[in-house]
Amino acid sequence: MAQLAVRPAQTAEQNVMRVPAGTNLTEWYFEQEWTDGLPVMPPTRALVNTFVDALGGDPHFVECKVPPRQGSLTREVLAINMVMAGCKPEYAPVVHAAILALTAKAFNLNGVQATTHMAAPLLVVNGPIAGDIGMNGGCNAFGSGNRANATIGRALRLVLLNVGGAWPGDLDKSTLGHPGKYTYCVAENQAASPWAPYHVEKGFGPEDSTVFVLAAEPPHSVTNHVANDPEGILDSICSAMSTIANNNAVSSGHCAVVIGPEHARTIAGKGWTRHDVRSYLAMHAYNFFSEISFDQRYGKIYNRNLPKWYKREPDARIPIVPSPDHIHLFVIGGEAGRFSAFIPGWGHMSSPVLRSIETAAQPKAPICVDGTCYL
Repeated sequence: MAQLAVRPAQTAEQNVMRVPAGTNLTEWYFEQEWTDGLPVMPPTRALVNTFVDALGGDPHFVECKVPPRQGSLTREVLAINMVMAGCKPEYAPVVHAAILALTAKAFNLNGVQATTHMAAPLLVVNGPIAGDIGMNGGCNAFGSGNRANATIGRALRLVLLNVGGAWPGDLDKSTLGHPGKYTYCVAENQAASPWAPYHVEKGFGPEDSTVFVLAAEPPHSVTNHVANDPEGILDSICSAMSTIANNNAVSSGHCAVVIGPEHARTIAGKGWTRHDVRSYLAMHAYNFFSEISFDQRYGKIYNRNLPKWYKREPDARIPIVPSPDHIHLFVIGGEAGRFSAFIPGWGHMSSPVLRSIETAAQPKAPICVDGTCYL
């Protein structure tokens, strides 16, 4: 008989489900609807206990409620989902910090989980822990091939499914979804960045490790192999940002911009700082109101999702973001290739959260919400 750890009950004995010998566990987990559509690792009692210890012990300690079902996420349940996702115990501090960031009020996980939009939580890790656990911020960072990236993001998704109840067609009403709803987790390529890391810009120390979460669309590639000046590269990014269909164009809010290392070196080589880049993009990425209102051919539109201070006149410029602080800038990617990316957010309905990664329940460094860090 195989002993498997299952969802928590009142006693350790109640937490053990006995499965007849010879059971095809891979298929059995699918039948229980515990997976994200891919096979999962068996959450045996020994493995789960190891992960609970890595999370701080006390298996019945409730870390948070996970919307929209408002399920209670105990450390044991978090450990079970980490095991099923294929995580290593050393990933526990990242997953722990990430789920607390996702369930912060400002992030509005209930809305992100249930929206008809395709938004998925994007996770970006900074600081020494990214290297310690072998995360990828270089070649193919948003793609396959790295266990830490893949399984940390997947563990969060399993929690959102199994505890939050956001099953497609049930509480998850996303019309299309996107591949990031399997896993959407990367590290910043700090070694290749000419600027201070993202978390240092936000007030953390270089020795701190942090996790940043943003409700986001997939990356939109930006190709520019000709420009040898900051303006040329950034104009290409502005072009990708300035469409009439991404969610920032019609709902404002936060977004992420990923600068590839080659582009970053060119930009920084001319003396431009992160602040210069964000300010340039915020100023020059825009549409005219006539464009996003389709020249009023469907009737006069007053878009309540845009900030109140934007003019609703045909020749009024409608910025993609309300301010430079709404652009979250990262250097990510391989050394070769003059590519960058624009990652639209979900709009004003959700604010990104940045918090420290550590074993303690309370972060020792600032928590940043809505572009501002609070001590």
